[in-house]
Amino acid sequence: MNTFAHKVRSSVAVSGTALLLAAAGFGLAPAASADESQPPALAVDTAAPAEVGLAGLPVDFTTKVSNTGTTDTSSARLTYRIDGGAGLPSNAVGLQYRLGGTEWKTVPLTYADGTFSGEMPETFPLAAGESRTVQLRIGVPMGTPHNGDGNGGTQRLKLTTLVSYGASGAATGTDDDTVAVDGLGTGLSGVPATVTAGGPAAGFEATVTNPTASGYENVTDTLITSRYASVQVLRDGTWETLAPVTSDAEADVYGFDVIGKDASLAAHSSTVAEVRVTYREDTPAGKTTVRSCAYVNQGAVPFRGTTFCGDEATLTVLAAGSTGGTPSPTPTASATRTPSATPAPSASSSASAEAPSGTSATASGTSGATTQLAATGSSATPVIAMAAGAFVLSGAGTLGAVALRRRRTRA
Repeated sequence: MNTFAHKVRSSVAVSGTALLLAAAGFGLAPAASADESQPPALAVDTAAPAEVGLAGLPVDFTTKVSNTGTTDTSSARLTYRIDGGAGLPSNAVGLQYRLGGTEWKTVPLTYADGTFSGEMPETFPLAAGESRTVQLRIGVPMGTPHNGDGNGGTQRLKLTTLVSYGASGAATGTDDDTVAVDGLGTGLSGVPATVTAGGPAAGFEATVTNPTASGYENVTDTLITSRYASVQVLRDGTWETLAPVTSDAEADVYGFDVIGKDASLAAHSSTVAEVRVTYREDTPAGKTTVRSCAYVNQGAVPFRGTTFCGDEATLTVLAAGSTGGTPSPTPTASATRTPSATPAPSASSSASAEAPSGTSATASGTSGATTQLAATGSSATPVIAMAAGAFVLSGAGTLGAVALRRRRTRA
């Protein structure tokens, strides 16, 4: 006030009107200051994907952040929470983002009590009245390439997006979405009811179906048979004899990789292999089985990885030289996605085949989309609660079989 008084005294004249205007100006200053102190009003809208594939590649989506207030922010922040339930292992979920350019960057996630959470490492400015869209992608990789998780699964993810600003991180807006989780379907079709030991081959088809929005890499579809079997697959018009796949950990299991090792499947696609199987002349007469299992990210040890198995198909092996009539196809399942719980196949017959690795989920012949649930150990006890729909198989232990009927069907 001393400075102001000095200026008044040094002036030629200061009118009463000028003083009133000056006073009014000082009176307006606090109001303007109050407007500037209003915090940013940030809203968030995430367009989450409808579905991702268990053990598949990530699926793109976006988050739009809007500043609906009158104050700019220099640091909008995005945080994500992903709840998949207790059935998922700690390395099951992945989240990536990009603010610009083509490089995908990782959102570091922590895991606790079935929930993954993490903040996008980069913040961004957002002026009042403006909005910005961030590109993201989410997946349920179930491990890493060639090191797929053998236990766990879920039917859905609950994705929560939170937006905040500044250093405090207090959320000013949230958005909740549900992402369905599905998996690969496998199956056999046209398997004959009988086959003669040492006789003609039994021909049928092996199918792997990907009903999800995720692409898949490192897929190995294995036909599980007995030690007495020889398998051929039709490739480029030529029947190719396959080498059997065995494992010290699964001594009685013989497999044949019918679509090759580490194949890729695009989203919403399928692949079919023409297969024929012959049984040695010394194959014991009686029942035997064949089954198709798809392994994702199988490593150096066969029959390990994130595993999806279809129904067994049963054949009757007739003794060598028998004339049991013309073989007729048994009504085996194609690669559909509606499983039903089945008991573990018996290993009492030397000709029977058993699927390796602790559990097996089955695909029935009904139409529609399905998922399956893992069980571990020797009792086929589900790893996940009965609400779970997508599944993986155990990497060790004796065979069990558990599957859940989907709560929804695919058109």
